[in-house]
Amino acid sequence: MRRTSRKKRSTLANRAIAASAALILGGGGLLAVNVYASAGEGPSGSPPTRTQNAGRPLSTIDCPEAVNGLPEVPDQARGEVDRELAAMDTQITDAYRQFADRKEQMARDPGLAENAVLGPLRGKRAASLDRIGIAIGRVAERPQGLESLAGCSLRADDDRGQGQDQGRNAGQGQDPGGQDPGRGEDPGQDPGDQDPGDQDPGQGEDPGRGRGGNGPEAADFVDIRSVRPDADKPRKRRGASRGSFSTDCGRNENGKFNPDNVIVAPGVSNGAHHMHDYVGNQANDAFASDDDLADGATTCRNQGDRSTYYWPVLRLQNGQDEDDVDADGGGRDQNVGEIQTPSRVTLKFVGSPVGRVTAMPRFLRIITGDAKAFTNGDANANASWSCTGFEDRQVEDKYPICPEGSQVVRTFAFQNCWDGQNTDSANHRTHVAFAQDDGRCPRGFRAVPQLVQRIVYDVPPGPGFAVDSFPEQLHKPITDHGDFINVFDERLMRTMVRCINDGRRCR
Repeated sequence: MRRTSRKKRSTLANRAIAASAALILGGGGLLAVNVYASAGEGPSGSPPTRTQNAGRPLSTIDCPEAVNGLPEVPDQARGEVDRELAAMDTQITDAYRQFADRKEQMARDPGLAENAVLGPLRGKRAASLDRIGIAIGRVAERPQGLESLAGCSLRADDDRGQGQDQGRNAGQGQDPGGQDPGRGEDPGQDPGDQDPGDQDPGQGEDPGRGRGGNGPEAADFVDIRSVRPDADKPRKRRGASRGSFSTDCGRNENGKFNPDNVIVAPGVSNGAHHMHDYVGNQANDAFASDDDLADGATTCRNQGDRSTYYWPVLRLQNGQDEDDVDADGGGRDQNVGEIQTPSRVTLKFVGSPVGRVTAMPRFLRIITGDAKAFTNGDANANASWSCTGFEDRQVEDKYPICPEGSQVVRTFAFQNCWDGQNTDSANHRTHVAFAQDDGRCPRGFRAVPQLVQRIVYDVPPGPGFAVDSFPEQLHKPITDHGDFINVFDERLMRTMVRCINDGRRCR
């Protein structure tokens, strides 16, 4: 699959045309963004109330996240349970397609939505949940009440958004990497004098509209200069591990991506229903075993790092087709537009503000953020968006509009505490955790090197881009997430730990 080169900045003439269009449309240049896709918050799985829906079009399908309602899944049942959970994601995707294709009809006839989409979806989910119960029941006590997770509803437009504090640092109160977020730049400096609202949002195209027709919308963007800076930095105590270890694995220049997720949906093709960028290990797909990863080639400069690092691709919403326009994870899952190669990817492991770190176990799996945060709520969200020169201003529920000369930045600060026993867990979360507000790990957990990913894109200023997502998540910025599997060899992991604990900066 072809990789799209970075887009050139729009010309002065194009910006003048866009500014004129913005004035005609009512200012801001944001009305061009897809207004068909808008949905709101609400308890996942709860039916929208009459008040919630009044005067607002139904926009997406909201189902409970089944994995969060399961008890601990025995190892013997894990494979079958994972496959059924992936099947439930596909069921929602298929139902959303039907809803999107017939949205106008369903707006006129609410009974059609119930009979044609929600009813059949609940039936399929109930069957999958029954099979999950049977699989667990073969080796342990069968869980009760799983049928309560079958219910789904249609969600209405709601502008409340998630994460009310626009200045919130998505790194759980921790300074990603313990560094100046501006990376040596003046956070208060304006890289350009142009008003982002007067910029060409997509080189004269219709950003966000695409053929997917499901986001983003105008309310999903914010001028980064309007975001309150977050001046708070965690205080490092005596004994803190102040060093860092960086690994250079490239920017996915060779164009490896697929819509699989070997952590969440092992053995299932298109388990993510959106495309991922991969750097590091080149053997990663849905069917990769630990042995496959151990033997896989790597793009990392240090061959002792065969870890895999992946995240949803970012696309320009400019109406231009990518090679995956008719493929799973791409156009078939309503992810359209030109995939953008990052201009820079930084992978850095940092220490604990209160003490020493210990080695990660090989094949430790960590997911940070929540690909379904738009419907699940922000409990596990860890998206963090900003612009170069303004990285003391982080937003999790908006895409940033960066001034001319500034680039879009995605930052992922991964969980930095490990339970000391497991490399994964049934919900892929409970074996790791973030440090508490005081910097200490929760009881029973130990500090490990914290992965901080910084991904930079040189895209045209203004709205007109989005990350890939599950179709029903409407390409919301809060759904951004990152995945990591540790495949460092033991020698290099020991080197990393020593560097961090000794306060050195190593590569």
